[in-house]
Amino acid sequence: MIKSEFRAMGSHIIIMVDSPFPQAAVEIQQAPIWFENWEQSFSRFRVDSELNRLNQHQGEPFQVSTDLWEVLQLALRTRQESLGLVTPAVLDMLEFVGYQQSFENIADNKTIRSPIGLTSRLATLDEVVLEPSTQTVLLPAGVRLDFGGVAKGWSAHQAMLRLAAFGPTLVNAGGDIAISDLMQNGEAWHIGITDPVHPDKNLEIMELGGAGVATSGKDYRHWHQEGVMRHHIIDPRTGLPAETDVVCATVVAPSLVEAEMAAKAIFILGSLQGLAWLENHTDYAGYLVLDDGKTICNDEMEKYLCRK
Repeated sequence: MIKSEFRAMGSHIIIMVDSPFPQAAVEIQQAPIWFENWEQSFSRFRVDSELNRLNQHQGEPFQVSTDLWEVLQLALRTRQESLGLVTPAVLDMLEFVGYQQSFENIADNKTIRSPIGLTSRLATLDEVVLEPSTQTVLLPAGVRLDFGGVAKGWSAHQAMLRLAAFGPTLVNAGGDIAISDLMQNGEAWHIGITDPVHPDKNLEIMELGGAGVATSGKDYRHWHQEGVMRHHIIDPRTGLPAETDVVCATVVAPSLVEAEMAAKAIFILGSLQGLAWLENHTDYAGYLVLDDGKTICNDEMEKYLCRK
């Protein structure tokens, strides 16, 4: 098993490739470079990122790279498939509640204030103009984008695809996990569902082959803003951090980008509506940890849980 660990996109990245080929050990060393290039393109926390340059060119056409074009298309599809619950048009709202810099730099205190001139409103994407032939994007005035988990999920998936040519591959980007296939001996990868109260322990172990796994929750990325507890998952219907009885939602889906969308949508909806949402997506498996400490999952998740 060939392994690489590093930090990127505000997360601890772990990559494993089950391969006998020497070239796999060479190729995996390129992964930090890939993630650095993607972060430079997609991060709203880097002043000179491609995303920030796009956001600064409101009202005029801006030609974007192939990578940013793909992530933008994915973000727009995710918005449609989640019925607007997961949208890139939340940047103003995130900054309004205090998420103005990379999470590692946010102090958990009462001094964070809402920026003057920003409101907790959802920007409309209906007037965004896309020109596929030139990969040109025109954002109307007042529209700024944030790709968030969509960009990290896309990046982990891309890294998995590149390395899977050498053997079964797992890419874990801060809990967003892309798996290409079963290991070479036919065994499943063992993936833990972390206990949000005791992060050094697992509530369950899943056995997975080719799949994507994502977790969305309020147990890690949270802070105080003028005495009010905030977290980073915005409910676009209110413009504020989602009020939900779910502490964290873990989803297994055919791909990581689908899992990331589903986990966030379920978290925002809460346990009752979230489980109902899962019933209409029969190829998604969900595991929810609630505020009262209870855990619930759908029948599809039962297939993956290792309880031997």
